[in-house]
Amino acid sequence: MNRLQAIRPFGQRIWLDNLSRELLASGELARLLEEDGIAGVTSNPAIFHKAISTDPRYRDELAQLKANPALSAEQRYETLVIADIQAACDLNLAQYRATGGGDGYVSLEVSPELSRDEAGTLAAARRLWAAIDRPNAMIKIPATAEGIVAFRQLTAEGVNVNITLLFSLRQVEAVWDAYIAGLTARHAAGQPLGQIKAVASFFLSRVDSLLDAQLPAELQGKVAVALSRVAYQRYLARFHGAEFAALKAAGARAQFLLWASTGTKNKAYSDVLYVESLIGDETVNTVPDATLALFRDHGQAAATLTQQVDAAAATLAAAQAAGVDFDAVGEQLQQDGLVLFEKAFAELLQLTA
Repeated sequence: MNRLQAIRPFGQRIWLDNLSRELLASGELARLLEEDGIAGVTSNPAIFHKAISTDPRYRDELAQLKANPALSAEQRYETLVIADIQAACDLNLAQYRATGGGDGYVSLEVSPELSRDEAGTLAAARRLWAAIDRPNAMIKIPATAEGIVAFRQLTAEGVNVNITLLFSLRQVEAVWDAYIAGLTARHAAGQPLGQIKAVASFFLSRVDSLLDAQLPAELQGKVAVALSRVAYQRYLARFHGAEFAALKAAGARAQFLLWASTGTKNKAYSDVLYVESLIGDETVNTVPDATLALFRDHGQAAATLTQQVDAAAATLAAAQAAGVDFDAVGEQLQQDGLVLFEKAFAELLQLTA
C-alpha cells in the first residue's frame, strides 16, 4: 500500500482535481485509480482550458465543430468535454458499483456566468445531467444564494451535485440546509433517496492566503485547517444526529465535506498541509497532480481531522479577536473565486469560438 492508499482506511477518499484526454487515453487516470486508490475526479474551466489548449487530441474534433456555424462556442466546448466526463465516469463505474454509489464520481461545472442566475443554473444543470447520462456524474454549481436555491431543487429532482466555492461556516450551513430541504421534498413526493450523492466543496489555501497578512505570526497558516475541523464537527452533529435520522433511515446519504484548493500556496508551510491535516471519515479531498505526487512521496496518513478540535475553535476565536469577520471573508473569497472562474471560462470559450 502506497502513501495515498494508506488514507483510505481512515474513511477519506481522494479525488483527482484534473481531467484531460491525455489522462484518459494514456491510461494515466486508470493507473491512478488502480495504484493510488483515486476515487473520483473533479474539473473546472481552468482545467479544461489547459487541456484543450495543450492536448492535440482535441484538435481534429474542435476543427469539425468549428466548421458548423450553427454551434455556439459554449456548445462546442460542452461537446468536447462531455465526452471526457462520460469516459471518466465509465472508468470510475466499477468502483461506483462496488461501493453502492459511494465512490467513483466525476464533476462537470455549469457556466460560471450563471452564478447569479437561479433559473439559468437549473436549466444548465439539467441539460448537462441529461447529456452526460451517467449515474456517477456530478454537476458542479457555485454556492451563491441563487446557486443554493438551485441546489435544493436539483436535489429534490435526484441530480448529483458538487456545490462549490464554500469559504465560511455560514455558507456550509446554508448548503446543508438546502440539501436536507431538497431530500425532504423528494421523500415527501415518494421518490427514492438512496441514489443521490452530493458534496460540499470547502476551499482551504485561499483562506490562509487572504488572512495571513492580517494575523499575528502564531495564527498564520492555521485558520483554514481550524475552520475545516470546526466545520467537520458541525457535519457530525447534523448528519449523525436527530435532524437527519429520518432521512437516513429512508436511505439518504449525508452530504460529505470535500476539501478543495488543497495545494499549498505559501512555501513556508508543509507542501502537504491541506491533505495531512484533514484526514477523516466521510470526507473527500480533491487534490491537484502536483500535491498528489508530493503526498505519494512523503505524506503521512493518520486520523488528523478530529485532532485538536478545541485548539481549532480557539484559533478561530483568536482570529476574530484580531479583527477577522469570517462571514465577510467567505463572501469576499467566493466573489474572488467567481471572478477567476469567469475569466477562465471566457478564455476557454475563446478557444472554441
